[in-house]
Amino acid sequence: MNKDERVVHVLVSEYGRTYAEEAGIRLTDTPQPLYRLLVLSLLLSARIRASVAVAAARALHEDRLDSPRRMAEAGRQRRVDALGRAGYRRYDERTATQLGDGAELLLDRWQGDLRRLHEEAHGDTGELKRLLQTEPGVGPAGADIFLREAQRVWPEVAPYLDGKALSGARRLGLPEHPDKLTEFAGDTEPAVLAAALVRAALDKRVAEDCLRRAA
Repeated sequence: MNKDERVVHVLVSEYGRTYAEEAGIRLTDTPQPLYRLLVLSLLLSARIRASVAVAAARALHEDRLDSPRRMAEAGRQRRVDALGRAGYRRYDERTATQLGDGAELLLDRWQGDLRRLHEEAHGDTGELKRLLQTEPGVGPAGADIFLREAQRVWPEVAPYLDGKALSGARRLGLPEHPDKLTEFAGDTEPAVLAAALVRAALDKRVAEDCLRRAA
């Protein structure tokens, strides 16, 4: 095992928890988990700590706002209150509106089922990213977050290592090439590798710890 392989091994072993897992989402290719992942992706894409975004996703789920129908019918203030309880206050008003509008769009265009959006893309990852961005509040960063995690259940997307994941590779001194990184990762799922790389990108202490352990 060379140095780069050791670094990746330590990285995925210690920091390879996906954000969906952290938010309590058992990801499957079914409507509710996919919708919860979309909500999480929107929350994570804001300029706010990832831990707060994850807590907000959990709070929405605990308030049973875990399907497009329930989200749309809940009312804006209920969404604001759920976000506020998790400390997601800086963007709570705007985000609550986006969640309601996005739920309505998802119901109207794809009958509340993101698998229909997936089918509409016909296996084209670029088109999939474009369609995701038609959801209010989901920009390029939010679509990237969704696809990094969704590659676990939509394998034709893999390996999906976006700019944020590759910036983690750069911080670790690793090649910024998805194929090379997945080769180093061996049997590790690309979604796990992507999440670990993003954690290194977001926190230099993660990178420092991995490099120290792999030395």
